[in-house]
Amino acid sequence: MLETKNNDTLPPIPGKRYFTIGEVSELCGVKPHVLRYWEQEFPQLKPVKRRGNRRYYQRQDVIVIRQIRSLLYEQGFTIGGARNKLAGEEARSDTTQSQQIVRQVRTELEEILKILRR
Repeated sequence: MLETKNNDTLPPIPGKRYFTIGEVSELCGVKPHVLRYWEQEFPQLKPVKRRGNRRYYQRQDVIVIRQIRSLLYEQGFTIGGARNKLAGEEARSDTTQSQQIVRQVRTELEEILKILRR
């Protein structure tokens, strides 16, 4: 997912639930106007908006922003290429989760079948 070499230059993510756009800007080394632009370009970025349309990012959002930053600034991807790469990783993640759910349901159904056969 996120390259470990970029993590060394960025500060650690504090154990908070929500982060303001200014905090995320400092944590990710990206200016606030860039974050607002990325929200339009990357469907994975959906910060919670509260009073006065203020953005509050969660830890997962910060991780995605760091990944986007890495793809664009360090790996040389275009916006479109980074969007496609993230969408591909998201699809693989969804497939893996779906497979795990199917395995779990199958195991539970087999246990129920054993109980019914008694």
